[in-house]
Amino acid sequence: MADEPTVLHPLPALLTLAAYLEGRVRAGQQRIWMSEPARQALKEMIRMKPGRMEMRPVVVASVAREPVVEAAKVETEVEVPKPETVSKEMPVVEIVPESVVPVVPVEEVPKVETVPEREAPVMPVVLVERTREEKEEALAAVKARAEVGERARALGTLRETMVFAVGNPDSPLMLVGEAPGAEEEKQLEPFVGPAGQLLDKMLAAMGLDRGGVYISNLCKFRPAMSGGAQGTGNRAPTAAEMAACVEFVREEIAIIRPRVIVALGATASEGLLGRKVAITRERGQWQTFEGIPLMLTLHPSYLLRAAQEGPVRGNAEKRKAWEDLLAVMDRLGMPVSEKQRGFFRKVPRE
Repeated sequence: MADEPTVLHPLPALLTLAAYLEGRVRAGQQRIWMSEPARQALKEMIRMKPGRMEMRPVVVASVAREPVVEAAKVETEVEVPKPETVSKEMPVVEIVPESVVPVVPVEEVPKVETVPEREAPVMPVVLVERTREEKEEALAAVKARAEVGERARALGTLRETMVFAVGNPDSPLMLVGEAPGAEEEKQLEPFVGPAGQLLDKMLAAMGLDRGGVYISNLCKFRPAMSGGAQGTGNRAPTAAEMAACVEFVREEIAIIRPRVIVALGATASEGLLGRKVAITRERGQWQTFEGIPLMLTLHPSYLLRAAQEGPVRGNAEKRKAWEDLLAVMDRLGMPVSEKQRGFFRKVPRE
């Protein structure tokens, strides 16, 4: 059977050439030398406007037909001379990684602009401003879902009473603790026990009160003690227990949109950041959560335990926490007096 000529359209040839050039780019090559005949052939193919329906075929005589012709076996007229055969007179074609089809810089060849998919316009995220009433309604809906707390209750390691949050939803400052304790469970409000009383004093030193800020806990249920003997005993929530409730905190933050979040203690910091936190080393360092500045600081319970070791130790740890709060005040643009900056600097007597 006589061999028949193979009819090729210019578009497949161009695509094959583009694939070859892209492969050279991935191999680290930045430019390629082309002979003048090859350059003219490429120029002729582009003149055919292969992107349109009306395409002039290019007839190439084939020696033998194979049942399957792989793309890798299609030859192009791009010649890559050996280094010793390259002359200064030969034109240089720059390889542009983003190009779908290489473009020859000839005036009569129309330039086709291509926009990579990654540069496609992205729809902006619009934050809806809410009124105080709208925020309260939205928070009430979150509270109702937290009360059901299917994921949290399914763990079987948390107590039944849900403790939500307290404070001003319009506040630029949000404080996040780890979980409610015995007093919080009893009064259905976060930070009302001994640690909460110290937190109130810290807020007062800042010129604030608990009614003017927003206070929440990462875990909405008091962790149950092992053995069933709960009493007044408290423990820190596990990673699984915090993960079962973190969705509610995320919703609270999305509704309130505070300008600064303060994570009280290592456990709350770990729950927000999703990693282990060495709080004594990382406190005072700014992080971010949901795009909002996040300050890590010591938990009031830790400060109470430090105070039991003596006034010097207690005062030193309080000063560290106070320095973190001073940084928060500066970030919020709150006025800070010299007296406030000097709190806990004086070393008390033993």
